[in-house]
Amino acid sequence: MTEVYKSIEQLSIDTIRTLSIDAVQHANSGHPGMPMGAAPMGYELFARIMKHNPENPLWINRDRFVLSAGHGSMLLYSLLHLSGYALTMDDLKQFRQWGSLTPGHPEFGHTPGVDATTGPLGQGIGMAVGMAMAEAHLAAVYNKDDYRIIDHYTYVICGDGDLMEGISSEAASLAGHQKLGKLIVLYDSNDISLDGELSLSFAEQVKNRFEGYGWQYLRVEDGNDLNALHQAILEAQADYRPTIIEVKTIIGYGSPNKAGKGGHAGPHGSPLGADEVALTKKAYGWDPDKHFYVPDEVYAHFNEVKRRGIKAEAEWRQMFAEYAKAYPELAKQFEMAVAGQLPEGWDSDIPADADAAKGTRTASGTVLNAIAKKVPHLVGGSADLESSTMTHLKDAGVMHPEDYSGRNIYFGVREFGMGAAVNGMLLHGGLKVFCGTFFVFSDYLRPAIRLASLMKVPAIYVFTHDSIGVGEDGPTHEPIEHLAALRVIPGLTVIRPADGSETAAAWRYAVANRQGPVALIFSRQAAAKLEGSERAAEGLLRGAYVLSDAANGKPQAQIIATGTEVQLAVAAQKRLAEEGIAVRVISMPSWELFDKQTKEYKDSVILPDVKPRLAVEMAHPMGWERYVGEQGAVLGIDRFGASAPGPVVIKEYGFTVDNVVAHVKKLLK
Repeated sequence: MTEVYKSIEQLSIDTIRTLSIDAVQHANSGHPGMPMGAAPMGYELFARIMKHNPENPLWINRDRFVLSAGHGSMLLYSLLHLSGYALTMDDLKQFRQWGSLTPGHPEFGHTPGVDATTGPLGQGIGMAVGMAMAEAHLAAVYNKDDYRIIDHYTYVICGDGDLMEGISSEAASLAGHQKLGKLIVLYDSNDISLDGELSLSFAEQVKNRFEGYGWQYLRVEDGNDLNALHQAILEAQADYRPTIIEVKTIIGYGSPNKAGKGGHAGPHGSPLGADEVALTKKAYGWDPDKHFYVPDEVYAHFNEVKRRGIKAEAEWRQMFAEYAKAYPELAKQFEMAVAGQLPEGWDSDIPADADAAKGTRTASGTVLNAIAKKVPHLVGGSADLESSTMTHLKDAGVMHPEDYSGRNIYFGVREFGMGAAVNGMLLHGGLKVFCGTFFVFSDYLRPAIRLASLMKVPAIYVFTHDSIGVGEDGPTHEPIEHLAALRVIPGLTVIRPADGSETAAAWRYAVANRQGPVALIFSRQAAAKLEGSERAAEGLLRGAYVLSDAANGKPQAQIIATGTEVQLAVAAQKRLAEEGIAVRVISMPSWELFDKQTKEYKDSVILPDVKPRLAVEMAHPMGWERYVGEQGAVLGIDRFGASAPGPVVIKEYGFTVDNVVAHVKKLLK
């Protein structure tokens, strides 16, 4: 059979194609067209260009690969299998099946060798930008003249859909500004989208667009020309700018009846069909009766790829051992950062009660800077709002093309791109990362938050201006439904502190956390120190705690609140006590943390036998019913905000002591 082929390269490429075709056909579900057209790109990267070790998929100095066009997942799975990653032929045969290592779209942490979860188009490009930023920063911090501890590239294969999604514009603009020369995007340009000819919806000049961002643009006219691909990648590696290589391909390459077609007749989103599979294999010179077939020569060829990867890591480890002798403290810091560990005493300078007189956002800034002094791999920034989100790290420098070692990142007004870049930096490893914006704009980066949660990366989101207390900016800037919207994302921990003590505890939790993202919600309005919040250090970790109990220990009603509304609850408690009504006040900064507690603890905080319960939160009331019960009530907001001074808006929306007292009395009746 091999006599048909001019080279082992072509044999390998057609093996990638047929494995992808067979897996999609076997599952009767998937996208065969993209892997068929892009197989030469994938082969060129994995077999000839990339530095990677299949025996250690998490080697910190490996080249990164992101399949932004995640629907073409069988391209990646075929490459991983052939390269010797822990992905068997049986795994390929279980493509898109329950519990398999080959889900419909690549999933980080699930399949060995997958560097990012992709599928929501455009986000792969955004995460790759973050990976390249992480590489540039770590190289600037740790590399020495004779020791290039961090020195690798980030490669992407994307499609037309990635470029149409708005996030690609945000991310590409940021990458061009940062001059991320080790970011190389291969654009699978096949002129077809799911609905049909690409011209139905997309006709922009990609070259002009990316050159306008500050990228290098290259073009390969024939996606099957390995030499042209190779030379283009080498040219990209040599440039100081990020590079996009437009590679002209044919979707479904080799299929006699479906190649180059879109819509229902094409190979974009459905199997070829048994007859067309046979015809396509014949076109490749393949035996149509062989399924999931890999020639021995191909396995042997890719074994050499694996051997090179093992050798590359071994050489790197020898270099690092020498580096550790020459720079022991820096090496120790590097190893700790890569392991996701924190220095001893990292939280020793956190004030127990940060000043929140100007809002919990100011307390947050104080705590964040105390932590940053002790955690050198903590980096982050804001979407052009650092003076409002209080996220600037003092004396920590700015990350920019002339000096990537700075720890303050200016993301610009690119919330979604910021969120995706943070995910990419965390996926790269070696950094603890946060980002910030106004809470209402969490909408703009919500898809990145969802993906962070799906990947279980410990992103930290600093969301300030948490309620109608924003005031004069009005309803466009006053979050209403946003707490509810974040709380329904599985795996995301939402924390809304009440004062400086809870703010300190919230940051302590977020930085120590290593599993899943955390959203910290801070106020613009003042938050005076609460008596009893010294228990926040433990109470916040449990999600809720008794801040102030009834004087006689026998409450007739319970008030549960979050954020600055806890102060309102305490004031109402005192007023009610003057009238002989005993009330327990519960601060509940995090539903998610509270729900993880034992039933015994939860019942000790929210007394099950005391049915009159009032939840107080300047947000949509959805979800509070689980805590207040059928006989309880919620003082919340189910309409948009208004423009006026914050205290006026708060009063007009009923968040006053009088109204809280009235609600409790009504419940007691």
